[in-house]
Amino acid sequence: MGRLRIYALPLAAAAVISPIWERFLSTYPEVHLELAVGEAPIDLVAKGFDAGIGPRERAPADMIAVRVMGPMKVAVVGAPAYFARRRPPRAPDDLAQHSCIQFRRAGDGTVFVWPFERNRQSRRLSVDGRVMVDDPDLAVRAAVDGLGIAYTIEALAEPFLRSGKLVRALEDWSPTVEGLFLYYPGHRQVPAALRALIDMIRCARSKPGKSLLKNPFTKL
Repeated sequence: MGRLRIYALPLAAAAVISPIWERFLSTYPEVHLELAVGEAPIDLVAKGFDAGIGPRERAPADMIAVRVMGPMKVAVVGAPAYFARRRPPRAPDDLAQHSCIQFRRAGDGTVFVWPFERNRQSRRLSVDGRVMVDDPDLAVRAAVDGLGIAYTIEALAEPFLRSGKLVRALEDWSPTVEGLFLYYPGHRQVPAALRALIDMIRCARSKPGKSLLKNPFTKL
């Protein structure tokens, strides 16, 4: 019972918490869940949060980090209607001829540079386009709407790839990035609600054939 406060990156909230929060709150009706989403690193303890979710480097050295999502494959995607107008890129340099959905990090305001890898070759490209967002879900939404090519995580694009609303490009150049971790202070007793949440996330991850991520746009 009690209030459980979690601070998560937008991707982490969509990929880790939203797929299980209905079952979690149904199982523990006396728990109140507060989920705050943001890009900027914060002092969890000073801000009164029980845990954070993000890449491992977000976890301070004095905190315990628990993996909640494995390595994630990158997906470069666009709508079939978009690629009907423009030839799909075959190499990263071809993106110069395309409208790309740019991503500005909300935390520090920097614009994300697209990294690519193939056969031990690495490339980092600054792309151009008419749309810029600061939310990963919106980048995928823009691609679904035919506004350009998005660089995202496979798990976010997967529902739309499966339905045919998006198709992949540059798959042979798409790298794999580090997974996500839930981290919490190691110097104090772990709240029972947080331990239950971790157990439920682990259970969801362990089910074969189950995607941890729901379609993030079903509510739009």
